[in-house]
Amino acid sequence: MKLKRILKRILKWTAYAILLALIVGIILLCVGYWRSTNECDHKTAALNIPMRAIRYCDYGSPDVVKLDYVEKPVPTDNQVLIKVRAASLNALDVYLIRDSWLTRLIFGFRKPKDTRLGRDVAGQVEAVGKNVTQFKPGDEVFGICRGALAEYACPSERGLVMKPPNVTFEQAASLPIAGLTALQGLRDQGKIQPGQKVLINGATGGVGTFAVQIAKSFGAEVTAVCSTRNVELVRSIGADHVIDYTKEDFTKTDQRYDLIFDNVGNHSFSERRRVLNPKGICVLAGMGGAGVRGEAIGRIVGGFTARGLSSFTDQKFAQYMTKMSKEDLTTLGDLIQVGKLKPVIERTYKLDDAPEALRHLDEGHARGKIVITSNKGASNEHKPN
Repeated sequence: MKLKRILKRILKWTAYAILLALIVGIILLCVGYWRSTNECDHKTAALNIPMRAIRYCDYGSPDVVKLDYVEKPVPTDNQVLIKVRAASLNALDVYLIRDSWLTRLIFGFRKPKDTRLGRDVAGQVEAVGKNVTQFKPGDEVFGICRGALAEYACPSERGLVMKPPNVTFEQAASLPIAGLTALQGLRDQGKIQPGQKVLINGATGGVGTFAVQIAKSFGAEVTAVCSTRNVELVRSIGADHVIDYTKEDFTKTDQRYDLIFDNVGNHSFSERRRVLNPKGICVLAGMGGAGVRGEAIGRIVGGFTARGLSSFTDQKFAQYMTKMSKEDLTTLGDLIQVGKLKPVIERTYKLDDAPEALRHLDEGHARGKIVITSNKGASNEHKPN
């Protein structure tokens, strides 16, 4: 009887503790929600040195994005102030805007804490922090930073490299995230080797067009998967074979591949295994178009599942996060300089038209990269060669 009373007390107080934890958790969530705000909610004094920048004050569609005037940034000791000459868009830029529980959990419950957009940047150094040793005013650079969709930005020194002299700012700005994703996926995760048969699923987006060319630069035999309208495009950038997915499913052919670089994630684990060689590797590259269409969670979970299942087979499924690397950015610049890599730029927009550019990207059928320039000329279409 005594033991029974003790167990009842333990259960009762455990229930009280769980209830208290739930109440505290709910209170903290509510406080966090209402304290989640941004500078858009506060009236500020007149700007000392205004500049134009793209930002979003609320979650939603690309319609929430606007051109605004903000204070020109000042570099910290380890930062570089650059005059932005060009920036490019990625699926991440649209995903950040989306009103989903994941974006709210990561970037702000009620409103986005950081209202800046853009990561890929190219421009000219205007000033450097006191600890910066690799760059000086006047240098032409490219790399990764927050708030690239603006007239000026302040990336860290470790996020920049020198722009090759024969590469345009638009080309350089298209490289960073998409180029790093393709390079690190093929080289580090896929262990690509000369002579291998490599399939690129999703070959016409920003990552895909770089992946086709980078695989060719490693001496691989490349098969690109795309829609009918993009067949000539992928051939023009070096694909040895093309599969039109509107007419043929690559997982139902007799061809086998040493490496699949899957930028779409629209096939099952067993379907992809079927077309891999016995010791082949399938690289699950980022979110593909998932960041745009809101299917990122399902694809990420599917990727983890495939990766786990592959631990019981000789065929491997690799999933990874793209890492910032100065060495890899330099490698990408070198590949352009020697003619082994040529960015496919579908359209170039001026900064004022960045919201329209984001809407175009949100449609999910962009070919190559979309670039934003600081020029005040009209939008134009850049035809890939």
